[in-house]
Order: sequence, then structure tokens, then C-alpha cells
Amino acid sequence: MAQEESVPNEPFNPIAASLDFQRRAVEAMTEATDSGAVAPDRLETIQDVEVGQTPKDVVYRENKLELYHYDPEAAGIEVAAEDREDVPILIVYALINRPYILDLQPDRSVVRRLLEAGHDVYLIDWHEPSRLDQHLTLNDYVDRYIDNCVDVVRDRSDQDAINVLGYCMGGTMSSMYAALHPEKINALALMAAGLCFANTGGVLEEWGSDEYYDPEDVTETFGNVPAEMLDTGFALMDPVDNYVTKYVRLFDNIENEDFVENFGRMEEWLSDGVDVAGAAYEEFLEKIYQNNDLYENRLEIDGKRIDLEKIDMPILQITGEYDHLIPADASLPFNDVVGSDDVDSIHYSTGHIGLSVSSSSHENVWPQVSEWFKERNARAGPADVETVSGIGPTYAERLRAESIETVEDLAEHSAADLAEITGASESRVQDWLDQLE
Repeated sequence: MAQEESVPNEPFNPIAASLDFQRRAVEAMTEATDSGAVAPDRLETIQDVEVGQTPKDVVYRENKLELYHYDPEAAGIEVAAEDREDVPILIVYALINRPYILDLQPDRSVVRRLLEAGHDVYLIDWHEPSRLDQHLTLNDYVDRYIDNCVDVVRDRSDQDAINVLGYCMGGTMSSMYAALHPEKINALALMAAGLCFANTGGVLEEWGSDEYYDPEDVTETFGNVPAEMLDTGFALMDPVDNYVTKYVRLFDNIENEDFVENFGRMEEWLSDGVDVAGAAYEEFLEKIYQNNDLYENRLEIDGKRIDLEKIDMPILQITGEYDHLIPADASLPFNDVVGSDDVDSIHYSTGHIGLSVSSSSHENVWPQVSEWFKERNARAGPADVETVSGIGPTYAERLRAESIETVEDLAEHSAADLAEITGASESRVQDWLDQLE
């Protein structure tokens, strides 16, 4: 192995060192001056950013709620007819902040990724509750608003059961809904959802402990929980990054227009919080966070039991390795207490918001999510005639020869017709039809 040639130590030259320091100082000042020169333009860029640009229609309204249906053709998204999914996805967002974090910009839009994969996408925008809405409960949100939206999507898509993707608090409410109405859910994806709060290490779990905090103190004072209070609380979970480091990064990248636009969109979303209905906030904090009633399978809303055994549809958990808001340990244990035997997880190296907006999540996570839904949609089609007890390969072949391939096709015929087609007795055929009731 060749040895490096030794270089004799040069004596310290104070004049050269001084000149070098001056040179670097001048370079730094020049760079700062150049950056400062473009700062006004970049400030205008931040103020003019657009969010939530994917075209959509409002297809249902109730109180403040709006249900959006996204239009892939208007968005310039072309999907071959054979690649379009019949079973739609309803996105249920949290009651905090605005849902356009899922459609922040075209290249970082969860909505667009799903549309590009051929999914039919709907999203609930809760909007901000008024003072008159402070008495809305979890039951109002889960078993009234979500249920009504699910029924609208089912009717519009002509599907008995649809897919649901719940994010953060929206994931918690989606799991509650799935327990109450499992027959309406084909597959359930839970993204950074707070589901288990038993020493999971989350900062919010610690701050929300009944040892330190009584949510009624807030609601008795304000009625609804002010967005400003929630925003400040979330920012204080990582104060150095939220109040110092991100602005240093902005200055370091002030000449990069794309970076500044991304920064502006995130800042708009972070500052665009909404109040939370007081009664629902109290219930959520006390029952979900402080008492852990959902995970312990003892939660009730308006006297209705949320029985986790009834959550028997396919479940996908999407969690972030660096999520300090809802750590994975506040989500993944839920997989072991539900009734489903089809449970998957995607655990990715990003944070709570990064699951929605990081470029790596869009490259690595959302293709997996889209494919997972597609696979569950394939299972959701009408059952084959051979799933009916008593119909073996011979009878099935005769039925298929007459274009009777599914149990739905079977139900459209009389026992006499089916007996003639298959050669089976009418009493046997009637047994087949009785199983479809």
C-alpha cells in the first residue's frame, strides 16, 4: 500500500490567516446580499402559492361539511378503462387543520396518486364549526356525518361496500365507524391513526394525561377549542425546528424557487387551522387518550358499543417511523385486537406530515397503498357460483355456459329455470337460492 508523502508543518502566518478570514467574510456578505436581493420576490412567491388544486365537485353538504368528488379527467389524468376501480375510496380527514394537506401540490398529492392508479376518490372536508356546533359529539361525526357520506358514495358508485382511508383523528373515527357499520366497508386503511394510548411514548399522550389536563377547562372557557391553541401546542412539540431551524433552511434556500413554493404551501396549511367542536374534543380526549377505551374495547358513543371484533374487513396501517405526534406504537397494537384476519402494515421512515407530502413517501408508500386497495377490490366482486354450497364444478360449468357466473346472476333466475339449465332437481336448486337470502 503506497504511503502518503509527509508534508512538513508550515509555521502559522497571522497575516495569511487574517486575509483568509476577511475573504470568507466578504464571500458570506456577498452571498447574504444576493439572497437578500431576491427575498422580496420570494416573499411574494410564498404569499401567492396555490393549494388543493386537483379539480373536484361538491356532491353532498350537511351543516358545515362538504363531500368532494375528484375529477381525474379535469385534472388531466388519463386512466385506461380496464384500469379504473369500481370500488371508490372515501378519505376521512381529522377535525383539526384543513384536508388539502392530502392535495398540497400536484407532485405531492395523495389524491392525485390514488387517481393516477385508477381509484375513484372522495374526501370529507369538515370545515370550521360555529359556536352553535360546540355540542356536536363523536356520535354526530361518526354515526351521522360519516355514515351519510358513506351512503352517498355507495349510492353514486352503486357499491354495497366502499373503501375508507382515515388520516390521524380521521383514522380513529373511521375505525369506530367500521365497528358500527362493517357491512358498508370493503377495506379500511388507517394512516397515522391514534388508536392505542397506553404508555406509547407520544408527547400528546403525556400532555393529554388526566394527571395534568382536563379538557373541560378549555371547552367551558371557549366552547369550541380554538385553532390557535392547538396550533401552538403542536408547534411546541418540536420548538427548535418549528420556530428556528425551518426559517434557517428557508434562508439557505431562498434562491431556490421550488423550495420556497413548497415552504409557502406548508406554512399556509400550518397556519390554516380550524376550531374543534367542544363536545367531540372532550369525548376524544377523555375516552380515547386518557381512558384508552377504544383499544380496550369498552368505548361507547351515544350508548352504542364500538365492538372491535366487528372490524372484520381488510385493514392496512400506514405509520411513520419519525412520527412524534402519533408514534407507531399508538397505532400498530390495534392490529391484534380487531376481528379481521387480513391485516397489513406499511412502516416508513418519515414523520406524521411526511406521510402525505414527502417526495419519498409518494415514490415508495402510495404505490403500495394503491395496490393494496386494488387487491382488496378484486376480492370484493360478486362471489362465484361455486361458493354456494351444493354447486360443484359440473353444475357451475353448466351455469356459466348460460352466463350465470356469480351469486348475483344466480339470484336473478327462478328455481325452475336453474333446474332446467343444470339438470338438478328443483328442491336442490331452491336450497341454493335459499342460501342467497
